[in-house]
Amino acid sequence: MALRPQLKPMSLPTDTLSDRFSARLVVFRAAWSDLPGNVRGSVWMVLCSIAFAVMATCIKLLGRDLPVIEILFFRQMFVIVVVSPAICRGFPSIFRTTRLPLHVLRALLAVVAMVTGFTALVHLPLAEATAISFARTLFTTMLAVVILKEIVGWRRWSATLVGFVGILIIVRPSPEHFNEYALLSLISACFVAGVQIVLRTVSRLDRPATIIAYQSVFLSILLAGPTVYLWVTPTWEQLAFMAAIGCVMSVVQWTMIKAYAAGEASAIAPMEYGRLLFATAAGILIFAEIPTVYTLIGSALVIASTLYTVHRNSIRLKPGDPPATT
Repeated sequence: MALRPQLKPMSLPTDTLSDRFSARLVVFRAAWSDLPGNVRGSVWMVLCSIAFAVMATCIKLLGRDLPVIEILFFRQMFVIVVVSPAICRGFPSIFRTTRLPLHVLRALLAVVAMVTGFTALVHLPLAEATAISFARTLFTTMLAVVILKEIVGWRRWSATLVGFVGILIIVRPSPEHFNEYALLSLISACFVAGVQIVLRTVSRLDRPATIIAYQSVFLSILLAGPTVYLWVTPTWEQLAFMAAIGCVMSVVQWTMIKAYAAGEASAIAPMEYGRLLFATAAGILIFAEIPTVYTLIGSALVIASTLYTVHRNSIRLKPGDPPATT
C-alpha cells in the first residue's frame, strides 16, 4: 500500500502586521512621554484648534438651512450620548450639590453665549467671528474685578484697553457700518466670560463630573422648547453633519483638557490662537472669505493684549509676598 506523504505544518510568520504596529506604538508612546510637558500640551492645543475650525465650518454650512437653536440641540443630544454612561454610573450621587442655583445660572449664561456666538459664526466671516470671540479674556478680567473682587493693576487694565481697541478696529462701529452680527459675537464673548466666572466659583464646591452632568441636563432642557418651536426637519446629510459637530465638540473639549493637564497654562494658552489661523484658512478655502486689513490689525491687537493678560495671570507669588496689583 502506498504511503501518503506527510504534510509539514505550515509555519506562520511571527512578525505580523499587528505585531509591527504594536511595536511602533510602544516606541511612539515612549518618545511622546519623553517630550517636555509644555511641548505635549502645545501639540494637544494645536489639535484642539484644528478640531475647532472643523466644528465652526460645519456650523456655518448647516446654519444656512437650519435654525441655530436646532443645531445646538442636536449637538447637545450627541454630547448626552457621550456622557450618559458616566452619569448613569454615578447616579444619583453625581447630582448631589449645595449650589443648584449656580448650575442653573451657568446653563442660562451658556445658552445665551452659544446662541449668539453660533448665529454670529454663521453670518460673519470665520476669521472675524473667531477674532472677536477672543474678547472673552478681556471681559473675564472686568467681571473678575466686579464679581470676584480680584485686584487688577494698571498693566492688565492697559492690556484690556488695547484689546478693546482691537475689537473696535475689527467691528468698526458707525452709522454707515453697523453690523448686528458683530454685536452678537461681542455679546457671546461677554456671556462666555460670565460662564467662566461662575465656573471658577462652582468648581471649588462640586466635582467636575457633577458640573458636567448638570450642564448636560440643563442645556438639553433649555434648548428643547425653542427647538420644537423653530423646528425644521433635517435631511440625513444634515443629521450626519450635526452628529459630526457633536463628536468634534467632544474632541475640542478632550484635547483642551489634555493640553492644560500636560503643560503650564502660560505656555499652552498662546497656542489656542491657532484657532484664528485655521479658521481663516477654512474661510478662504471653503467660503472664499478674504480677511480685511481691519480684521488683521484688530486681531493682532486682541491677541497681543490677551497673551499679556495670560502672562500676568500666570505669575505665581512666593509665600509671604503681598498680593499683586499689576
